[in-house]
Amino acid sequence: MNRETLIKNTVNKINKLPDSEIIEVSDFTDFLICKIEDQILTKGIEEVISKSKSFDFLNEEEDLYTVKDLKER
Repeated sequence: MNRETLIKNTVNKINKLPDSEIIEVSDFTDFLICKIEDQILTKGIEEVISKSKSFDFLNEEEDLYTVKDLKER
């Protein structure tokens, strides 16, 4: 089933619902949209962080400890 047909069928079903149930459907769609927006935002933040050079200076520091410093292995 394509998107347009699915939307049309869903709208027809929603039109048959009582007002109280339509409010519930509306609340659920708001929830789904917020969830999708959060996923998009999280993905964007991950991309920005992965490309960031803020912590590159750590690659240039020498290691303070080595395996020889361990008391137990």
